[in-house]
Amino acid sequence: MKNKYVFTALMLACIFAFCMGATTLYVHITGEDEHANENLLVVTSFYPTYVATDNVLSGIDGITLKNLSEPQTGCLHDFQLTPEDMRLLSEADVFVINGGGIESFMEDVASAYPNLIIIDACEDVLLLDSENGHVHDEEEAEHEGHSHDEDGNAHAWMSVADYRIQVSTIAQELAQADPAHAETYLANQKQYDDKLAELQQEENELAQMLGHTHVILFHEAYAYLAKDLGLDSCYVLNLDEERSVSAGEVAEVLAEIEEHGVTFILAEGLYGSDLGKLVESESDAAVLYLDTLNRGTYDADSYLNGMRENLSRIREWAQEGE
Repeated sequence: MKNKYVFTALMLACIFAFCMGATTLYVHITGEDEHANENLLVVTSFYPTYVATDNVLSGIDGITLKNLSEPQTGCLHDFQLTPEDMRLLSEADVFVINGGGIESFMEDVASAYPNLIIIDACEDVLLLDSENGHVHDEEEAEHEGHSHDEDGNAHAWMSVADYRIQVSTIAQELAQADPAHAETYLANQKQYDDKLAELQQEENELAQMLGHTHVILFHEAYAYLAKDLGLDSCYVLNLDEERSVSAGEVAEVLAEIEEHGVTFILAEGLYGSDLGKLVESESDAAVLYLDTLNRGTYDADSYLNGMRENLSRIREWAQEGE
């Protein structure tokens, strides 16, 4: 009888040891699988930063790229994060923003997620001033009691030269955050930059065709394009869905056209067409409607295609006037 109990005890011990071994093996294998399936989650703030980051991440396995919910106006002024956005950021490893103050919610994000790596694409860009399209003097603005966010024009992606800087910043900082893929990030950035360099050459050729002349802008984003084309922005009227134009401002636009001999105006069709029609009826200036490139298809070449379309519209107008 005693031998029976000993045998039973040994059998139970063997079964227990087997179960423990099997459990340990399962946990080990499962842990390896989970580690193998771990993705680097990169989130972008809105459309331009998504397209830039998408090109830098091209062809790299194990990385997920997502964009925050689309703002209704396409731009991030007054945009409020949704609960889904906050949930996404809580899971993110890296958050790529345009910077320059356009993401007004960044203080809340940085406070809520202190471990989130934030890449500011405008970090090395000299921003233009919102009012006159000239380079924004941040030190002077701070001295006068204004913040960088209030006075800076953050639409830097509308300059091909500045967009190239943004793409480079994204690649460099992703390489630091994820050294395992550093070489690929930088190689992708170089490949994309070669395409952007060709686009910038097209801009330079168009600038030669236009010569140095005055232009009026109905959206501050075009100040960057005007800079690339060597144009002098003599008047900027930033139109959006909440902006109503006064009779006095219409008179100012017409006065600027006459004083500076302005022959064309750059405007966004969504918000500038009403004023554009009025100005064309009251002057000889043409209104060219361009894309601000803050919304579109999520393909890798969308920025290249969109900017080329903008340049094509200006070129066609210039050729018609010859």
